[in-house]
Amino acid sequence: MTNHYYTQNPDVLHEEQHWPFTLLGNELLFTTDNGVFSKNRVDYGSRVLLEAFNAAKTPAGSWLDLGTGYGPIGLALAKRWPDRQVTMVDVNELALELARKNATANQIENVEIKTSDIYDQVTQRYAAILTNPPVRAGKQVVTAMLTGAADHLLPGGTLTVVLQKKQGAPSAEKTMQSTFGNCTIIKKDKGYYILESTKDALV
Repeated sequence: MTNHYYTQNPDVLHEEQHWPFTLLGNELLFTTDNGVFSKNRVDYGSRVLLEAFNAAKTPAGSWLDLGTGYGPIGLALAKRWPDRQVTMVDVNELALELARKNATANQIENVEIKTSDIYDQVTQRYAAILTNPPVRAGKQVVTAMLTGAADHLLPGGTLTVVLQKKQGAPSAEKTMQSTFGNCTIIKKDKGYYILESTKDALV
């Protein structure tokens, strides 16, 4: 039975839930279901990531929410910054269906929601990539999400990641440092680390 949130088609008994949640100053309505990550509320790590993200630092261009789930990070960004286009990708088809419902319910149109196994369907380069990576999918997946970002960022673009210290933040920091030549811990909150790397503006 494949019912993990990081699989393509979770085999679950459907049990939709509907609830409001305020992110970046906007109340959003979410529909969730079994087979997605953090179905009862927006998880704390994603909230810390959103609050720490430095939008003003990013160059002109679209943003990417990598591993969007039912869409809280990408939709919160798109609602807060309507002049930015946000691409939201995930491998989980059920989660993407919910993300599309949630975009419609919140009248958010500046998003593109599509299937991608990490970066395999990501064709453009972005001003920012944000991710709350699926730790349970394994270190190999998380590392691919971090290292692959370099090829999908515009010069001066940022990769912003949330991880718990006990779930690999120090290791991720080293990976991002070796990939980008820089990595800053921009926030620590209740064991969550927000890591940020910037792609060399000359690359």
